[in-house]
Amino acid sequence: MAYTYLVTGATSDIGQALLRRLLAHAPAGSVVLAQGCGDVQKLAPLCANHPGLVRTFDVDLSDRAAVAAFAALVTEGFAPTHFVHLPALPVVNTKFKKFDEARFDRDLEVQVHSAVALARAVLPGMARAKFGRVLFIQSSYTLGAPPKNTAAYVMAKSALGGLVKSLAVEYAPFGVTVNCVAPSMMETNFLKDTPALIVEAAAADNPMGRNARPEDVAPAMEFLLGDEAGFITGVTLPVTGGSAIV
Repeated sequence: MAYTYLVTGATSDIGQALLRRLLAHAPAGSVVLAQGCGDVQKLAPLCANHPGLVRTFDVDLSDRAAVAAFAALVTEGFAPTHFVHLPALPVVNTKFKKFDEARFDRDLEVQVHSAVALARAVLPGMARAKFGRVLFIQSSYTLGAPPKNTAAYVMAKSALGGLVKSLAVEYAPFGVTVNCVAPSMMETNFLKDTPALIVEAAAADNPMGRNARPEDVAPAMEFLLGDEAGFITGVTLPVTGGSAIV
């Protein structure tokens, strides 16, 4: 069976790592619908290596009208069997007294509101087909006590966690699974606004003595998207090197 993977945030480091695995192992005839925002050229090597299998879309997920148009395009022209939602604004470590409400609102649009809009668009088709895989990315910050000065990030990720649990229960009877992975600090471009001392301290505190890499997380994501994970839904899978254990 050929699959149609809708991947938002596909241009991120973790998105590209996941796409490489999906394209290497997906059934013949599968296609990837890959969303980025002003940076889809990052996917040019994957497009060249897999001609015709990757279709890129430049969409600003903070723009509700653009998201609505994208959702309509995806559902009218395709029938996604898998939906992977990865986008987020980079973490900004700041005290709550300096909370940036405008930036938080934009991050909610990118992470949460676009997830809701796209899930509403693709889940009915999955339910009719009696098959679907939905995957979000959370954070180990939502497991136990989070680090200081991360309120905005933790709130947005916690909202996604609530969405996952609710959708998992509602769509389980239709053969649709909805899950999360929750990596510990992952050394990617996502940390560009995080002070080096914080990154180094996280690595030193991790039981494995380092931070996560996209190559550590993508296999767990691929598993939850696979046929073998059909009886797993509503879970948040930690990929933390032992820094967060549930």
